[in-house]
Amino acid sequence: MTSPPVITRLSAPEFGSLCDDLAAQASLWNAPEHWPGGPIHQCAASGALRWTLSSDHGGVDWPPDRQLLAYQRLAQADLTTTFVLTQYAGACRRIAGSQNTAVRAQHLEALLSGDRFGTVGISHLTTSRRHLDRPILSARQTDDGGLILSGVAPWVTGAAHAEVIVLGAKLDDGREALVAVPTDLPGVHCGPGVSMIALSASCTDMVRLDDVVVSPSMIVAGPIEDVMKTGSGGGTGGLQTSALALGLAAAAIDFLADESVARPDLAPIADQLQRECDAQLDNLLAAANPPGEDQHLQPETKIPSDPMAIRGRANDLVMRCTQAAMTAAKGAGFVEGHPVGRWCREALFFLVWSCPQPIAQNHLCNLAGGSGDTAG
Repeated sequence: MTSPPVITRLSAPEFGSLCDDLAAQASLWNAPEHWPGGPIHQCAASGALRWTLSSDHGGVDWPPDRQLLAYQRLAQADLTTTFVLTQYAGACRRIAGSQNTAVRAQHLEALLSGDRFGTVGISHLTTSRRHLDRPILSARQTDDGGLILSGVAPWVTGAAHAEVIVLGAKLDDGREALVAVPTDLPGVHCGPGVSMIALSASCTDMVRLDDVVVSPSMIVAGPIEDVMKTGSGGGTGGLQTSALALGLAAAAIDFLADESVARPDLAPIADQLQRECDAQLDNLLAAANPPGEDQHLQPETKIPSDPMAIRGRANDLVMRCTQAAMTAAKGAGFVEGHPVGRWCREALFFLVWSCPQPIAQNHLCNLAGGSGDTAG
């Protein structure tokens, strides 16, 4: 069976077909035992892992705004698969950005082609856990320049299905390292996936490491202070999760628009939410590229474009859109299996995943009847 052509344009019919295929299967991914392996491989074979890389590393040289637009459209079709894809792409970017030629040669092309699935376990280096007296995942150096890893990576998406995981660990002296750890190494234990309110099929779980010995050829970056600031793994500057939120919001708006054909009273609601979603998407895409770079869409209005403000607005919009869809769907939407119920659960994901504390606090203030200014 031949692989599909690599998608290099969002206007290509193949991209539309990919989105249609993902949407047709989205309802199937509702438990850890229902891993979306087929769609993930289809995305990889279509070149989705290459969208975020330069041609020097096997990519297609897409600018950041186009990458975000692709993720937004995929998330509109299937949030679970797209979320897994972002973690897979994160592993590819970290490895591609490594100065260690050995780790690139060992993994990069196999990951990009879909022959090997990879993911990341680095959130503990960017949250409050990094300030613990004892690192949650510690490393000590060996005489040959390798590392011995002990502890846990608490949130790793697709861990049970990964063949390599880019993990972050901290040394006693405060330096940090990123390591591409093959999951078949002795001492690596991957959880099967936690059952969650939504996205359970992403198989997100803890990975435990019991004195796992990694060679110098497996080190992606470090040991160095603030290892997360090195290389090119950061991608689109914290905007990626907002793109996923706007994709889910768009799915809910489409439902409202379809319903409005038979129920004209819904048309102004759908139209207003569509205008707001379009404006937020324009702002997101404009913020993705530094000033002076090519920007595919320009915002019509001047609204705050820093990543935190964008995330706050996207969180608010996806909650409102999915709840509007539930209200319109009435009792049918509250029955298990209806897409609106799934979207409402998925919207809660954005309240907890990589959600900065100021945004969470602002949301709490709004729920309490106060007002906050974090979201702009």
